[in-house]
Amino acid sequence: MKFSTNSSFPSSVGHNVPTKATSNGTGTMCTNGSLGTEGPEATETDSSGTGRMRKPLERNGSTQNDTVHLERRLGLFSGVALIVGTMIGSGIFVSPSGLLIRTGSVGVSFIIWLACGLLSLLGALAYAELGTMNTSSGAEWAYFMDAYGPAPAFLFSWVSTLVLKPSQMAIICLSFAQYAVEAFVTECDPPRGVVKMVALVAIVMILFVNCYSVNLGMAVQNVFTAAKLVAVLIVICGGAWKLFQGNTQHLSNAFNGPMPNIGAIATAFYTGLWAYDGWNNLNYVTEEIKNPSKNLPRSIIIGIPLVTLCYALINISYLAAMSEQEMIESEAVAVTFGNRILGALAWLMPLSVTVSTFGSANGTLFAAGRLCFAASREGHLLDILSYVHVRRLTPAPGLIFHSLIASAMVLHGTIDSLIDFFSFTAWIFYGGAMLALIVMRYTKPNYPRPYKVPIIIPVVVLVISVYLVAAPIFETPRIEYLYALLFIFAGLIFYVPFVKLGMTPRFMNKVTLFFQLLLEVVPTSSMAMFE
Repeated sequence: MKFSTNSSFPSSVGHNVPTKATSNGTGTMCTNGSLGTEGPEATETDSSGTGRMRKPLERNGSTQNDTVHLERRLGLFSGVALIVGTMIGSGIFVSPSGLLIRTGSVGVSFIIWLACGLLSLLGALAYAELGTMNTSSGAEWAYFMDAYGPAPAFLFSWVSTLVLKPSQMAIICLSFAQYAVEAFVTECDPPRGVVKMVALVAIVMILFVNCYSVNLGMAVQNVFTAAKLVAVLIVICGGAWKLFQGNTQHLSNAFNGPMPNIGAIATAFYTGLWAYDGWNNLNYVTEEIKNPSKNLPRSIIIGIPLVTLCYALINISYLAAMSEQEMIESEAVAVTFGNRILGALAWLMPLSVTVSTFGSANGTLFAAGRLCFAASREGHLLDILSYVHVRRLTPAPGLIFHSLIASAMVLHGTIDSLIDFFSFTAWIFYGGAMLALIVMRYTKPNYPRPYKVPIIIPVVVLVISVYLVAAPIFETPRIEYLYALLFIFAGLIFYVPFVKLGMTPRFMNKVTLFFQLLLEVVPTSSMAMFE
């Protein structure tokens, strides 16, 4: 929403990055440094409604003259580390019991774990083509702009900023709190109120870290990612030891239970896919990847199968140490596993898992703040959310905004309900991205595609996404699904007047000025005044 303000800060005239238009010698105007001779698909009016000329499939992002400039720093190793680090979070430590409840069978649940990994890989390969076609950051937002136009792209930014990213953080913080509290409560289940309070404290701590310094936020992320890998290694090695001792009774007769119905399978996929979520995170930072046409698909091909292998081994390790019923009854499966395997060192398991989930929450807020910053700078959200701190250069308003919504979700939701809502809504947009790839095969057939996925892959993922969205609605209708759909389309109420028509309520100038003074933030176009 383009709510610009004329404040006391110098040059505070809105969020748009200044545009430089130069001739490339062929009569075509290049905007924001677009390079090379362009074909018939090369230039068109910017569909965001600004009237500027842009290179198709490239967003007007950071330029060399921006204070916040995105450099290409991520190589192949960093790309793999980002995928693995964001995918392995709280899901594998929370989801196994929920998935067993919904399938009623060890064998079926294990197949769904592997199927979720395969589906994530196929979806990520399709995203690799999209990401090498359009090397702008923003993932689905950029692809929707190219395939469908600004309205669907706005709906994605609307839902992602207000629902998807905050709910993701709420789930991870609740998981963190569950493990942290259960480590001190052995006789009974930890009080729900205490768990929620610990989750809120975690959100506040992570918010402080990311608002204080970008370098501090990344340092915390690196340390906690290393601890996460230690937790995974502990589980796998412990399970291997139990299997070596001959504890295979829980793995035999894996398919004795009744087959679940199609609705139960879909919701079981929600639980499993939550553990794999993050497979598309590399597309959010495409502008920072070195040689993205090669490193983006290679990172995906290496990273996602590695995570799938880890998840398969972790599930086998759980069943080597405890029965199916024990896994279902435990809300902190990894803690129960540690009590069985590690003896006097059992405290290492809850400590490792809390460290892992804290690191995941830190990374989630870091990415969410960037998404909010980018969408706001393009005029799809409040201008104040794209402002940065004048000294610390952190997007404090966006970080605070996400943290407030996540805190509300922590207070009023549970892990399972939030996972269902997140997965249902997310797969609507994942399916939309698959359809965008198929559409652009016909609308932009001649555009360079450094990496081209077989067309059957996005078609298969699109069909599965339709099933994941439709099956729970038809099998077990719940009012929450209707609320989710209504919320998505409710974004049009704000899009038409504030984005398409460019209306600006008068009071927003005073609101924006108030928060500028309170938070000491300015638009990125004003940052040079403070260097």
